[in-house]
This record gives sequence, structure tokens and C-alpha cells, in this order.
Amino acid sequence: MKKIFRGFKLVVLALIAIVVTSSIAFYAYYGILSSGNLSSAGPEAATVHDGAFAFRDLNKNGALDVYEDSRRLVDERVEDLLSQMNLAEKAGLMFITMIAVGQDGELMERPSSSDLSSLASPINSEMVVSKLMNHFNIIAAPEPAILATWHNNIQKLAERTRLGIPITIATDPRHGFSFNEAASIAAGYFSLWPEPIGLAATRDVALVEEFGQIARQEYLAVGIRLALHPMADLATEPRWARSAGTFGEDAELSSKMVYAYVKGFQGDELGPTSVATMVKHFSGGGPQKDGEDAHFPYGKEQVYPGNNFDYHLIPFEDGAFPANAAQIMPYYGIPVGQTDEDVGFAYNRAIITDLLRNKYGFDGVVCSDWGLINDSMMFGVYTVLESRSWGVEDLTPEQRARKLLHAGIDQFGGEYVPELVIELVENGEVDEDRLDESVRRLLRDKFRLGLFDDPYVDAGAANKLVGKEEFRQAGLSAQRKSLVLLKNGTEGKTPSLPLTSESKIYVENIDSEIAARYATVVTDPGDADFAIMRIATPYEPRSGILESFFHSGDLSFKPEEKRRILDVLETVPTIVDIYLDRAAVIPDISAKSTALIANFGATDEVLLDVIFGRFNPTGKLPFELPRSMEAVRNQKEDLPYDSDRPLFQFGHGLSYGPPEIVGNE
Repeated sequence: MKKIFRGFKLVVLALIAIVVTSSIAFYAYYGILSSGNLSSAGPEAATVHDGAFAFRDLNKNGALDVYEDSRRLVDERVEDLLSQMNLAEKAGLMFITMIAVGQDGELMERPSSSDLSSLASPINSEMVVSKLMNHFNIIAAPEPAILATWHNNIQKLAERTRLGIPITIATDPRHGFSFNEAASIAAGYFSLWPEPIGLAATRDVALVEEFGQIARQEYLAVGIRLALHPMADLATEPRWARSAGTFGEDAELSSKMVYAYVKGFQGDELGPTSVATMVKHFSGGGPQKDGEDAHFPYGKEQVYPGNNFDYHLIPFEDGAFPANAAQIMPYYGIPVGQTDEDVGFAYNRAIITDLLRNKYGFDGVVCSDWGLINDSMMFGVYTVLESRSWGVEDLTPEQRARKLLHAGIDQFGGEYVPELVIELVENGEVDEDRLDESVRRLLRDKFRLGLFDDPYVDAGAANKLVGKEEFRQAGLSAQRKSLVLLKNGTEGKTPSLPLTSESKIYVENIDSEIAARYATVVTDPGDADFAIMRIATPYEPRSGILESFFHSGDLSFKPEEKRRILDVLETVPTIVDIYLDRAAVIPDISAKSTALIANFGATDEVLLDVIFGRFNPTGKLPFELPRSMEAVRNQKEDLPYDSDRPLFQFGHGLSYGPPEIVGNE
């Protein structure tokens, strides 16, 4: 027994020794790497005076260069800087990927669980100093002051590179409820708004522009200068997992929303108080075969059985382009049968150069979606997600990059391999002049945004501005306006809504303490006058970390869950509220409910305000609700509102009466 115990103790000690040794090696490796990067960086840029004019001496030569002179034209500054850039600096400019944020606002110089993006990308100094990258997408959502502090620190680091090219920080949407963490970020400290599909439900163009203006101010406070949104895609395929990020299935409505959204973020022209927008996904994601998403191999085909390719261009033609959107992103999918080769949009010269550049005359930045060259790696060791190189899977990473450049792409999303582009030029496979075309566009946006003149933010003011009460109230107002009253009462009977405070209510998936502010809450549906139940569009769970974020597949409730819901509906008159991140198939639930409400991101208070008549619902459906899954399967992926006898049509929405009756805002 003593021998067994002694052996067990030796095993434990050995394991402890391995852990300790590994930890020491881990910290030593990243410490050495960080120290090497930081020691190789130059000094910070001094503020120098040329007569009465003060400028940042970004290249540290003690003289006023044209690119450092804010009085000069943007194109003059671009050409001057371009003439000073070496190949490595040009290549670094052409990559954008996720970057981790230090927990207390410091640089993230070793992987940490506080920001999971640090596990899949190099440390801050490696990307900025060694790889000379200066475009990054942040996922972290810490306290605004911390985010602003980190932003200033990363700008200070960029200032120490040879030419002092400033950083452009980008983000996915971060003002919604984030039901898909792979495509957006929960609002957290930022003001909380309905998802874009809910903005479309308001039909309020002025409200959408107001959202853009408020989001712009909150972004600016923490240093975010590029919005990786909006989505101009059309949700013509009801099963598509990204419908909530769109403005619905109607091209005219989407065009108006996209235009207002871009104007809110950018203003009439891109300037120092703007946030640039990257409208996606040209030439229209959405008509996904069987509704599967193009992030995954089984969803790589976009199909047009209704011969309706041009319809999906309208939100760009009438929305993004007239609003002067700064940047465009194509999607992953293959537009099957639409061009001379069946390859993903970003690889497709007919889409990027012939259509976007030549036909529409777009001369802004075109950035690929994430991960088209290499597999996504964790710690650089094992594959998390294979590259979305649809149609060119057999090409090497070098060949994929060359094909993307040939198609007309300016920047590689989700990648950090500038050395690959350097190699292509040095081997004579790509002309450096081709890089210059893209570098000009990328630099132009940095200059227009004022980053070369002053990239820093007031970290002390960030907490006061982000999520301030005025902005939060505007978000709540938008949530109320986005709610759609689909049904109120049964045929031939008095409408059930609004309820009165004298009602006894049973609630599910609603905070009972909040509900108690509106009426008496009971715990047994049999004791209630009404039940209020919150549910969400069903989906088929998928395996895989990223796949689990995408709500795909069947839109109908499975028998067991549907029976549970119907049991409540058959026990007591029930108001059903359903979150529609996609369309849902709910004929039985609709028939049994006493009232039915659609939401696209709304708090319990907002919902109850409508149910109890404190706000008169005005929202309209941004897509139709099909009657059955058979009807869904019979639809054509590229056609809007083509479901057979839909349960609720596009544009449907009821009200209690004129808005003034209940004092709507």
C-alpha cells in the first residue's frame, strides 16, 4: 500500500513539475517575443513646429513631410506616404484580423482567457511591429475606459513604427442582443437596440439614421473607426441563419435602411468625426441553397432558381453606393452559374472587377470576408476552422492570395500573413504596382478619418459617453417601435390587448419581478386571467463551436416542445411573444394564442409596455411567415415573398388605434 501511495505521489509531483515547467516556458517564450518586438520599435513621434504649424513627426526625420501636413490634399498625402513605403509596409497594410485587448487596457502580450481572440492570433506587438499590420477587428467588450485606454496604447505602439502609420480599429455590430456571437457582439456597455431586422420592422428611416449617429458617437469614444456592417443582403431564404442581420427580404425597404444606416455612421462625407462603414456582402448574400450558411462547406452554394440575381443588387445600387459607403465586403458563397467560373465571390473577377469596380464605379476598399487563405488555427498548432476557399480548395495559400488580388480584393480579412504577399511580389507572381492600387485606397480612408493627425481618444470620457441615458432611451424607443402585433384576439371577439393592471398574469421566460410592476403575477397558469409567454424561432443544433452559433435548419417546433407550449395556450388565454431571428413556422401556436407579437430584440419591459398599452404597436413584418415547412422547401431561394399562402404576409402588423390614444413617442 505504501508503494502504491509513494508511486501516486511521484506521479502527482511529476505532473506538477510538468505544469510548472510549461508555465515557465510559456511566460518566458512570450516575454522574450514581446521584449524583442518592443525593443525593435523606434521612438514615439514628437510634435514638431514648422513656424506656427504643429505636426506629428511620424517618420522621425525632424522635417515636415507632405503626408504629415494636415493642410495638404488627401491624395497628395497618400502619394507622398506611398513613395516612402517599402514592400513589407505595403503588405502589412493589406491585412486585417482579430486583435486581443489587454484586461486593464494594456497591450495583450500573451494569450489569455480574458480575450479568447488572443488564442487564435499573434500578440499585439508581433502584429504591429513585426508584421507591420495596422487594421484590426476587436471582439472584446470591456468597460469603455479600458477599451479606450488599450486603443491609445496600441496607437502609441504603431507610432513607434518607421512611418508611424496609425491603427484602424474595426468591429462587428455591438448594439444588439447578439443571438449569433460569430457575427455580432452583445451590447454590454453600449446602448441596446433591436437587431437590424428590427430596425427594418420600424419602417422608420430617420430612426435608423439616428441609430447610426448614436452608434458612431459611442464607437468614436473608444477608438473604433470602421464598422464591419451593415448587411445589405436580402433574407429571401427564410432558413438562412443570418436573417437577423439584414433589413428583410424586400429590396426597396433594404435600400432605404442601408442608405440611412451608412449616412448615420459616415455623415455626408468621410471625415474625422465619421466611422467608415463596410457594407456587406456584395453582390448579395442570402439566396443560400437550402438556407445553409456559406461559412461551412455544405452551405457554399448561392443559387438563383428564380433567375433573380439582379434583385439582390438593388440595396447596393439604391442604398450603399448613393450613401458613399467607404468599403465593401463580398461573401463566401459561390454564385452558381452567374459568372464564367463557379468560385466564391471574393475570388471572382467578374463580380469584384467587372461588376463592382467597372459597372458601378466603386473605388473604395474591398475587403474579403474572414479566412479565405488559411485555416483558422488555435495557438498556431491545430485547425479550428478550414479556410472558406470555395471553388479554389485545391489551390495553395499563395495561389489563393494571388487569385484574390487578381479578382480585385484590396485587403485580406481574418488573415495575418503579409509575408505571403511579400513572397508573391519577390517571386514575380504579383507586380508591386498592383499592391499600390490597394494601398492607396486603404491609406485614403485613414487620412480622411483624420487618424494621421490625431488617432487618440479621451479615455476618461469614454464611460460617460458610451451607453449614456439619452442613448439608452433612444434604443428602448427603437425596440418598442420594432415590435409587430401579428394577432389580437380571435375572430368575432373583442381584442385581448392591451391588458389592464387589474389582470392576473402567469409568465414564462419573463422576469417575474419586472412583470409584477404591470400586474399581479401568479405561479400557476390555471389561476391566471392571461399568460404571457416568450419563445424564439426553433433551429437544428449543429456540432462544432462556430456552427453552434448559427441557427439553421427546420423552422418549426418539434412535437414535444410544441405540445408543452400548446398546453399553456389551452389552459389560459395566452399572449405569445416570439423572437424572430429567422422566420418561424407557427400555425398551431398562432391559432391557439389569444394574441401574438413578433420581436427582433426587445427587453421584458419593452414587451410589457406594449402588452399593457403604454405603447401602441406600429411595427410591420420585414419578411413573411410561412404556413408550413413544405411551403418553405418549395420556395425559391432568390425570390422575395414567394411562400404559398403565408401565415402572415410581408408588411403585416396591427395597432390598437391611432398612436395618440396611448401617447406614443
